Amino acid sequence: MNFDYDLFVIGAGSGGVRASRIASGFGAKVAVAEEYRVGGTCVIRGCVPKKLLVYASHFGEDMETAEGYGWTIGERRFSWKKLIAAKDAEIDRLNGLYLNTLDGAGVEIINGRATVEDTNTVRVGDKTYTAKKILVAVGGWPALPDVPGIEHAITSNEALHLDDLPKRIVIVGGGYIAVEFAGIFNGMGSDVIQLYRSEQILRGFDDDLRSRLAAEMAKKGIDVRTGTNVTAIEKTETGVSLTLTDGSRLEADAVMYATGRGANTKGLGLEAVGVDLAPNGAVKVDAYGKSTIDSIFAVGDVTDRVQLTPVAIKEGHAFALTEFGGIETSPEHDAIPSAVFSQPPIGTVGLSEAQAREKFADIEIYESDFRPMKHTLGGSDERAYTKLIVDKATDKVVGAHMIGIDAAEIIQGIGIAVKAELTKSQFDATVAVHPSTAEEFVLMRNARS
Repeated sequence: MNFDYDLFVIGAGSGGVRASRIASGFGAKVAVAEEYRVGGTCVIRGCVPKKLLVYASHFGEDMETAEGYGWTIGERRFSWKKLIAAKDAEIDRLNGLYLNTLDGAGVEIINGRATVEDTNTVRVGDKTYTAKKILVAVGGWPALPDVPGIEHAITSNEALHLDDLPKRIVIVGGGYIAVEFAGIFNGMGSDVIQLYRSEQILRGFDDDLRSRLAAEMAKKGIDVRTGTNVTAIEKTETGVSLTLTDGSRLEADAVMYATGRGANTKGLGLEAVGVDLAPNGAVKVDAYGKSTIDSIFAVGDVTDRVQLTPVAIKEGHAFALTEFGGIETSPEHDAIPSAVFSQPPIGTVGLSEAQAREKFADIEIYESDFRPMKHTLGGSDERAYTKLIVDKATDKVVGAHMIGIDAAEIIQGIGIAVKAELTKSQFDATVAVHPSTAEEFVLMRNARS
């Protein structure tokens, strides 16, 4: 059978763009369908615009720090509208770069929402296209709970495009998106209350990082309330009124939900052609991204394996190598470094202490708790913390965690060491870079008793 394309990709996010570009480089005829803008969650409505807002939110605190170093700071004014306009201009620029990348790679871009008609056919609008292989890379979408009045809430999508900075905002959720936006709005000057239904924020992260971040957020003025949820939302003249699980009420200009993300597969037509989906809508795939239908594959957040942009890129690349390059490649999902751009930020790689205790017979914990040098003159009492988890039987470092200034930058290098399965002895033998925060990872000598 002659197909219109060797590969038809649904979704032009990080995973889809990488897969299409690499496949095209191997000589495949490739098309990508995108219903919104090329770049996906990360570039358009996720990590990139969010990180720009994180940078912006730091400057108020940075100016206070500067005074401790002899700088005299004059009148301070902040314009939310100016920031959002600058952010939008940068997203436009990146969108253009992605378009140029696909065009330069010889990939055809088809504008519109694509749905799967059969195992080798895709529909976009009133046209159908056939392909030898179909790659689903549609990502995820914020999930909202069934709460009365939930239509009055916003998500991270809308938070990036608010007309005005809310003076009072309630953020519901305890994951990384929730804590990051709590820091953003707090840094801009908003009064922030964060509600989380469980006992501590950042479920799944190392417990020491969780408790330390909660404490530092409280010191910065964020009202973090655990064991608390919203039971109803009402629209008011000035914003919203929230009813909480204890029966009390909260008034705010806005309420933002960051309570998880679901696979963006609704209405895609996958189940009708025999593709197995998980209860949350995620596409079930094997180690190479193949679904239960041989001609249909999936990468990125839509598979709900590890919802990180660099992982989607790795998966897209591995798919293209396997299916079009003749190089059988399965993306690895162990020892993945990641960061939370909270305030202060978190960097983590490998196992948490709880996970390590389940996996190994005996572990050793090394930790360091200190006030970063920057704060000695800057005046802040914010502390930093580093932690290594070691399998005692092999001396291998199986987990590394940090909260504090530059944690995201530092954990990238530490991630290489953990991925390479280096030992605590090799960490100890490495010369420290002094004075720095990163040096703590090679200076911890005494295991926690």
